[in-house]
Amino acid sequence: MVAAVHVALLAVVLTLRHEPVEATIESRVMTAQLLPPAPVAAPVAMQSVAPPPPTPAPSLRTRPKVQPKPTPAPKPTPTPLHESPAPSPTPVAAAEPTPAAPPAPVAPPTPAAPAIGRQTMEITAPKNVSHLDCNIAKPDYPALSRRRGESGTAYVKFVVGLTGKLENIELKKSSGFSRLDDAALAAAHSSACKPYLEDGQPVRAAYTQPYNFNLED
Repeated sequence: MVAAVHVALLAVVLTLRHEPVEATIESRVMTAQLLPPAPVAAPVAMQSVAPPPPTPAPSLRTRPKVQPKPTPAPKPTPTPLHESPAPSPTPVAAAEPTPAAPPAPVAPPTPAAPAIGRQTMEITAPKNVSHLDCNIAKPDYPALSRRRGESGTAYVKFVVGLTGKLENIELKKSSGFSRLDDAALAAAHSSACKPYLEDGQPVRAAYTQPYNFNLED
């Protein structure tokens, strides 16, 4: 039984080996989808290439044309003018001499006026004097200088003019304190003097006036 089964199986195998195997056909469904056409690329503009410059043709040397010299036109000869005879000079009657005017009387020269002595003296430098006829104003003692105990003597120099006016008032020597010096200068400006006389004539005179500031006064 076992051997018969094996023989039957072997026969089946041999028969199946020689039979062609039928291929199985599978049916497949394919779907197609239409796509829009792709945009056509714009043609690339071709770069215009400038043509090469033309090669200049070799210039031919030509001889310049010689122009004939213009012949000068003949100058017209001037026609001589008929000269008119010069007029004969007419006799001029001699003028009668006029009598000369009598010379004017010459005035006698006037003597030059003598220079005024006053103007001459103004040009000269002032004369230093030791005394004058003046009304010297008394200076005001500054209150602040009194409280601070400031004292001293200020010397003020001035010039008395020809009319007695005080000129060139200046501080010659300081008292050591500016307030006292200013008070002395103010007093000199308030003073008055008479003209300084020499031989009856006014003379510019320079004088120095001391101003003493003392706390005991």
